[in-house]
Amino acid sequence: MDAFREKLIAIEKQYDEITEELGSESIAQDIKKLTKLSREQARLKGSVDAWHQLKHLDQTIEEAELMVKDEDLEIREMAQMELEESTAEREALLEKIQKMLIPRDPEDECDVIMEIRGGAGGDEGNIFAGDLYRMYTRYAESRGWKVTVMEASVSEAGGFSQIVFSIKGEDVYKYLKWESGVHRVQRVPKTETQGRIHTSTATVLCQPEIEEDVFELDMKDLTIETHRASGAGGQHINKTDSAVRIVHIPTGIMVNCQEGRSQIENRETALRIIRSRVYEEVQRQKEEAAGKERRAKIGTGDRSEKIRTYNYPQNRVTDHRIHFTTNHLDIIMEGKLDEVIDALQTEEERKKLEGENL
Repeated sequence: MDAFREKLIAIEKQYDEITEELGSESIAQDIKKLTKLSREQARLKGSVDAWHQLKHLDQTIEEAELMVKDEDLEIREMAQMELEESTAEREALLEKIQKMLIPRDPEDECDVIMEIRGGAGGDEGNIFAGDLYRMYTRYAESRGWKVTVMEASVSEAGGFSQIVFSIKGEDVYKYLKWESGVHRVQRVPKTETQGRIHTSTATVLCQPEIEEDVFELDMKDLTIETHRASGAGGQHINKTDSAVRIVHIPTGIMVNCQEGRSQIENRETALRIIRSRVYEEVQRQKEEAAGKERRAKIGTGDRSEKIRTYNYPQNRVTDHRIHFTTNHLDIIMEGKLDEVIDALQTEEERKKLEGENL
């Protein structure tokens, strides 16, 4: 319990230091720092308020324990009632604070870059990739997030063979960080004449969008080429060298962008994507070398890992990593992902509580 309270005292001290810094005149000139500190202050406020509440309850309990020894029967009865109520309230508060003190993934507040590719199943895999894209965009809309397509290859049969898009908003990565992996669908394709159920897949890659001041790419490690865009769409297709291909030489990671209206726009988009991908690879290598699992993740987060099955005949969605099943597939495909994401967050909290001695 002493270590528990020591953490709360340290958080309160940090909160007070941030509050003092935000009150200084110089901070108003640095918008980026102002925004960062304001976010950090808001994140700590709940823990500070809970700490003040805990101290108040401790004092109330201490006073009630003295009063239950009073000679006056009526005072003893009132004190006993106060003691029972305050003790129960403190137990609930301690449980709440324990969750608040779970180590936070520093990338939780990041925006994300998502990529969805049609996998096994040919046209049906591409169609399913389109269904997943629609599911995520609807979920993003429900949370007030902004979705922007960065690169897309439309499939003739429908959906996408590949689509890359960014999602910007509050704590986006916190909610979507478990989506990387193979998503499997079981249903009767529209082209199936005999009503047979087919199994197809799409792969999802969800990465935090890393700002330049957090991770700076060495431009010497990049080869940047321009070429003429190909395929449908875009006013510059086959007219100018507007498409941009960037390769990160040390890792071999390659990004190709042609959806933008200009070479400058495509270059900027490609750099945003490759920065996040190289950062993830560098982090993975560091933690692999240290023998640690990335972010105490549920599953590996690898795009080759089968994470979820969407069974249309049974209206069922199963997340294989946490053995979670729900018969609300129709609702989930409309972007109402809270049921699945809540289950994943609960499991992550459990794992962190087991591994962290607060």
